[in-house]
Amino acid sequence: MRITTCGASGGEVTGSCYLVETARARVLVDCGAFQGHGPKDDALNADLGPVAPASLDAVVLTHAHLDHCGRLPILARRGLACPVHCTEATIDFATLVIEDAARIQESDTARENKYRRREGKPDIEPPFTRDDAARLRPLARGVPYLEWREIAPGVSVRFSDAGHILGSSHVEMRLEEAGATRTVVFSADIGRWNTPFLRDPTLLTSTKADVVFMESTYGDRDHRSQDETIREFREIIEKAIWAKEKILIPAFAIGRTQHILFHLAEMVRSGVLPEFPIYLDSPMAIKATELYAKHQDLFDQHAADLARRRQFSRDLRHLEFLESVEQSQALNDRHECCIVIAGSGMCEGGRIVHHLRHNLWRKGVSVVMVGYASAGSLGRQLIDRAPEVQIHRRTIPVRATIHTLGGFSAHAGQTELLRWLEPLAAHKPRVFLTHGEDKPRTALAAAIKSRFGVEASLPGRFETIEF
Repeated sequence: MRITTCGASGGEVTGSCYLVETARARVLVDCGAFQGHGPKDDALNADLGPVAPASLDAVVLTHAHLDHCGRLPILARRGLACPVHCTEATIDFATLVIEDAARIQESDTARENKYRRREGKPDIEPPFTRDDAARLRPLARGVPYLEWREIAPGVSVRFSDAGHILGSSHVEMRLEEAGATRTVVFSADIGRWNTPFLRDPTLLTSTKADVVFMESTYGDRDHRSQDETIREFREIIEKAIWAKEKILIPAFAIGRTQHILFHLAEMVRSGVLPEFPIYLDSPMAIKATELYAKHQDLFDQHAADLARRRQFSRDLRHLEFLESVEQSQALNDRHECCIVIAGSGMCEGGRIVHHLRHNLWRKGVSVVMVGYASAGSLGRQLIDRAPEVQIHRRTIPVRATIHTLGGFSAHAGQTELLRWLEPLAAHKPRVFLTHGEDKPRTALAAAIKSRFGVEASLPGRFETIEF
């Protein structure tokens, strides 16, 4: 039995992908997109290493964020024909994410080809298209939480709620070979406790894992408390409103957007904030918000109670959904006080990039970064207070005020990561830290050794672990 780390390793946060091989089966866990490398992303995403799509017996998808599902259309283009197993909610959200990514790929490629023709260069092809994305839908197989499912000869999986986004999962995998059974746990992205809408991450108290692959995105620190973060968020919004500023919030369409709307609604409903224009400028986020209503069975108790009282549909009377490109473009000519929420969270694509291009150079604009942005991404450059940035081949000076709110992160901080690992660590498994830059995962490895007496390894990309 062997497992090869094909992404989100070697100090990378994005590109999550594991190839699991036995004598009888080849199974892939996630196949996410690399993000934050600019032009290098296409080359990284195209390099599947030892993954031969047509030879796979099954794919397991932990959740619908692009850095976990974004390369699946590339697999489809190259001959993937096996089932893709995930929760029903993940099927819905991943379909939305992948179709949107394909549309953006086609649009970005068309724009790039205009520049290339002017420079006398040949056209390029998008990494994948909406046709490739459409090939995935018939392969999807819904799996309920806490139910063992055999997905390939000698390979069974069980999903449990990871508390990261609706439908997100930890994966327990049993591998049977030559009379031996091994249990491997893939944490995927571990959520936080007491997050709006979401149930708390599942603690695998009855699992005796031989191997654990664990995320480490925030392995070197804890987040600010939710109460402190909401208080700071409210103060930023209040100050910007009194200064009559335009407020831009880059947010992932699934999870972060709904949480931001939830907190804004609470502030308006309680009278803390006045009613003012709020624009949700993301067709994907609008559809994702509708899917939240479909999957209310996955809500935590508080959100379920609000949904029963129909609070979500009444909270923000001045919230406007912008579907068309023309509606989005019209915001660039309007400079009154308002909030614009648009994707993507890392500012690597989507409508937020256009809003930043038209507004970063202005004073009287606030940009509120509410989540993680990988090294090299436009979002990270803003978080790091770059004096100027490149957008669509143009240099844009940054005169807007940049605010960073890490407390809204959907990833567990160090203390929460250790809390999740504790019941598994009691059985002294081999632990491999992925999905983190070198500094956070090195710090988490030290904390695991100190707390549990377990050595944690830091695998590189395309490194193979045999057991």
